[in-house]
Amino acid sequence: MVTSPPWKNSKSSAPMGPVLGRPMEDVTATYTIGKELGRGQFGVTYLCTDKETGEQFACKTIAKRKLVNKEDIEDVKREVQLMQHLSGQPNIVDLKGAYEDKQSVHLVMELCAGGELFDRIIAKGHYTERAAASLLRTIVQIVHTFHNMGVIHRDLKPENFLLLNTDEDAPLKVTDFGLSVFFKEGETFRDIVGSAYYIAPEVLKRNYGPEVDIWSVGVMLYILLSGVPPFWAESEHGIFNAILKGHIDFTSDPWPSISPAAKDLVSNMLNSDPQKRLTASEVLDHPWIKEDGEAPDKPLDNAVMNRLKQFRAMNQFKKVALRVIAGCLSEEEIMGLKEMFRGMDADNSGTITIEELKQGLAQQETKITEQEAQQLMEAADADGNGTIDYDEFITATMQMNRMNREDHLYTAFQYFDKDNSGFITTEELEQALREFNMYDGRDMEEILQEVDGDNYEETVIMQDGRINYDEFVAMMRKGSTEAATKKRRDSMPLP
Repeated sequence: MVTSPPWKNSKSSAPMGPVLGRPMEDVTATYTIGKELGRGQFGVTYLCTDKETGEQFACKTIAKRKLVNKEDIEDVKREVQLMQHLSGQPNIVDLKGAYEDKQSVHLVMELCAGGELFDRIIAKGHYTERAAASLLRTIVQIVHTFHNMGVIHRDLKPENFLLLNTDEDAPLKVTDFGLSVFFKEGETFRDIVGSAYYIAPEVLKRNYGPEVDIWSVGVMLYILLSGVPPFWAESEHGIFNAILKGHIDFTSDPWPSISPAAKDLVSNMLNSDPQKRLTASEVLDHPWIKEDGEAPDKPLDNAVMNRLKQFRAMNQFKKVALRVIAGCLSEEEIMGLKEMFRGMDADNSGTITIEELKQGLAQQETKITEQEAQQLMEAADADGNGTIDYDEFITATMQMNRMNREDHLYTAFQYFDKDNSGFITTEELEQALREFNMYDGRDMEEILQEVDGDNYEETVIMQDGRINYDEFVAMMRKGSTEAATKKRRDSMPLP
């Protein structure tokens, strides 16, 4: 049933919303807002239920206080316009309504309750090149659709492909158009946006068009076939350098056993020259991706699945460890940081916005350089809600300055190792996650295996189910492998 947009039914006397330019309306008059489903850089998504029909949706709520300048407001407007423009396409998440009240903008969308694409693959336990080709065919058809409709997504990654429900044949939906833009033929863009592993080289060079989406899907295909990203480094800067070099490894396992047609497609999707890169329609014409095409039906190596688990799973363990170390700091060590936070939190809200951080650094003498300030903003926002709270601030500044101190690492290790056995076990990890309200029901062995002997370059997987001190230190000192989606704009120089 097609319904009128909610703002069309609003009373004319309602004040106009400054973000959407429509009469303001209370989303809770129509929907009951339920539990939190997830957080991103630009908003928090909640489960919501239509009060009349009982139908469930997802509601992305963007706090207006986080929209600190005109450009931020334009981004939200554009996201709504894009979703309305694409609404009704079979594999694109549907926007049901957009609401604005005094505090927030709310986007009510189709609920994709089937989970993320990679989770479904991992749950099946094994898959073949032909299954990967079938998945890729659907993904590239989606890309072809929005390119034909004049939209570049700019943040294609596995997390943004969701299944509508838990059925075996559930449709795949692309979501999160927060970084997407309309484009015209020949138009180029300069914003550095996206998630580190999936960013095309021309994005880093600040001159790009719709070809960037094909690059991102090529990265996804490489991961689907091997379980690891093609451009890997210990830091975000290192990942960017690897992307710019553009060397693709087809010699390490499992590539010798992957079909030549698959490697040919990956190579042509990851061509560093966007003009030579395949278009969406050319990818769909490739012999490997076609139905009953050249993709073999033999199962891929089990090691690929294990690596995929390692790559996919968020390292909750490290997040808890950082918070433990923050808690280990003495009052003397933390006093300066506490005062710095209070000085920057101009409105006493308990959180720091980007503007407050900039103003605070300008007003007070600190030991943090401009570059470190940028790193702080990039690294500190652990929950991705666009602001830094006190715990995030302390953890991030502590991480920059004290991460390598042996006494802090040892204290943190001891926090987990409750029985002083010299190892962290599954039971001890679960207890720590529960203490920090970060336990989500995941299998503790799976989380431990992400750390236990984890080495992407050699892809060694040891599975004795416990972590010793050396493994713990290696994990804590290793660069972040989960570079979050960012809109960097002019904050970052060319590599």
